[in-house]
Amino acid sequence: MPTPYNEMYEADGSVRPHCRSLADWLATQPPERIQQDRHAADLLFRKVGITFSVYGEGASTERLIPFDVVPHIIPGHTWDELAAGLTQRVSALNRFLHDIYHDQEILRAGKVPTDQVIGNSQYREEMKGVTLPNGVYAHIAGIDLVRGADGRHYVLEDNLRTPSGVSYMIENRRMMMRLYPELFAQQTIRPVDHYTDLLLDTLRSISPRDNDDPTVVLLTPGIYNSAYFEHAFLAQQMGIELVEGQDLTVVDDVVYMRTTEGLQRVDVIYRRIDDDFLDPKHFRSDSQLGVYGLFDAYKQGNVAIANGVGTGIADDKSIYPYVPEMIRFYLGEEPILHNVHTWLLRREDDLAYVLEHLPELVVKEAHGSGGYGMLIGPRASSEEIEAYRRRILDAPERFIAQPTLDLSVVPTYAGDELQPRHIDIRPFVLSGEQTQLVAGGLTRVALKEGSLVVNSSQGGGVKDSWVLDQ
Repeated sequence: MPTPYNEMYEADGSVRPHCRSLADWLATQPPERIQQDRHAADLLFRKVGITFSVYGEGASTERLIPFDVVPHIIPGHTWDELAAGLTQRVSALNRFLHDIYHDQEILRAGKVPTDQVIGNSQYREEMKGVTLPNGVYAHIAGIDLVRGADGRHYVLEDNLRTPSGVSYMIENRRMMMRLYPELFAQQTIRPVDHYTDLLLDTLRSISPRDNDDPTVVLLTPGIYNSAYFEHAFLAQQMGIELVEGQDLTVVDDVVYMRTTEGLQRVDVIYRRIDDDFLDPKHFRSDSQLGVYGLFDAYKQGNVAIANGVGTGIADDKSIYPYVPEMIRFYLGEEPILHNVHTWLLRREDDLAYVLEHLPELVVKEAHGSGGYGMLIGPRASSEEIEAYRRRILDAPERFIAQPTLDLSVVPTYAGDELQPRHIDIRPFVLSGEQTQLVAGGLTRVALKEGSLVVNSSQGGGVKDSWVLDQ
């Protein structure tokens, strides 16, 4: 495999210009201080409850996400190009979502296979003809970016259903400012702490009622959800109510929140519950998490839901290869950001190629997330490869495959030493009356030597992401 792109050091070992200030500072820091700061960060994160749940581990469900004190630095000009590409991509994805639930022009034009959309489990027939404010379905999008050995950025995944991680982006920044204020005094680092203000503005902008102070709530599955900390954090930061399904009721196709003073009308629901569990009347009848009749209120335009129902079809991994064509079709532009080449195993030729090259490729479930159910061929044993081959042959349409990208690396503390570790970054794009995003995102790092899996559920950690204003 090619040598991974190092985000701090040039090929000759010299420090990249935008990292010189950090490199100089690191060289002067006593190891004792760094160790103390790492320990202090762990204690502080645990004190405020920044943990996530891991399912299937019995009683040991709460984990602290490891935090690395060496930030991921992005030059301002690089970020500006990424931001333009992210805005372009999310705009096209929203156009695609509106289209497939209305005129289906892209399907009639043959740019995306009809059966791959209409026959997908994430496609919601119930949404056909339902028009949403500003034509926006994905109000909050988390787009996973990686940097290849060629130095170019690639989109690895589009997360449009209930993307998580933004609370860690904000808390990572607060931690770095607390530990190392001198670094922020040396250079201008673009802020991220106004994200929740932008999020609240976005949510208010889609209110179906023309009032100055719409009621916005965050709907959570409850304390046992892996991202519950984030739900509570965002609700608190926005000054809105954190509610569960039992806290809401629908009367005459209008959603109300139960309060000590009686029923209060709800205008906007930021939901962190999947479609299937939103409304037992229309979706899963056994759901205890949603609100009976919520979808009726939604279709009548009496409540807005972010992200929109049916959005999941656009972040399905089998739809991902068609996003560049969506950009050309809807916007008449060439994609700014690159896709990773993807084989769809529902195609006979792609299936044959992938089965022959399994030891070289990454294979994922089309509906998978969190790093689960994935094969990384170069890191897998022959037994693991053969077991995965059998899974593919049982249902090839459930899988996609991609080349094994040697993700870029940044210095990361491994024990007492700095070692290169692979990363990705998830910026968050907000879409309402306008598209907005803060400079940076959640940088995730694969802490295990040689690992390419950055997901926290698979042993990954996080870093602060600095976009320098230069």
